Amino acid sequence: MEAFIIDLWDKYAATWGYLILFFWSILEGEIGLILAGIASYAGHMNIFLAILVAGLGGFTGDQIYFYVGRTSKHYIKKRLEKQRRKLALAHLLLQKYGWFIIFIQRYMYGMRTIIPISIGITRYSALKFALINLLSAFVWASITILLAWYFGEQIFALLELLKRYPYLVILLLVCMLGGVFWYFRAHTKRIDKKIQKVQQGLELKKGKEC
Repeated sequence: MEAFIIDLWDKYAATWGYLILFFWSILEGEIGLILAGIASYAGHMNIFLAILVAGLGGFTGDQIYFYVGRTSKHYIKKRLEKQRRKLALAHLLLQKYGWFIIFIQRYMYGMRTIIPISIGITRYSALKFALINLLSAFVWASITILLAWYFGEQIFALLELLKRYPYLVILLLVCMLGGVFWYFRAHTKRIDKKIQKVQQGLELKKGKEC
């Protein structure tokens, strides 16, 4: 299995690997970073260059989302009408946690695109957002790629196991689909609870200030 993956990489990604990684990182897909970590483990990519490229891609992606929100406020509000609860939550989280929410938003699945867009809609400093976003992007890229590189041997062993027992792939897919369904169902409820909790916290804070 390892030889098969390396052969595919040699044919299709060795030349354009860093470019592919950059655009993949714009979409903030951890799979691309994991593949880069595995490729670095196999000696087909330079791990430091991979982190640099992925970090720049992640930074670019959120900058795009931020300026989409800043330059197209009315369009975005109409376009994301169905996501209004997430937009409301993003605004409340920014009010409560400030810059920290920008730093950790890459790990908030279901909110990763909404948060930079919603911040762009506000009057938040573009320079401050860019600096925090840059740091966050490189931390995200470093952690993901280094972990994949460190566990490269175990990942190849798992792939070999799946090759020997293909029915495990079906089992994993069923579990993943079930997990995705459960996640989105529970996520909507959590968003409503978070909105209420953050609103209550802000109201208490305002009450104390008065």
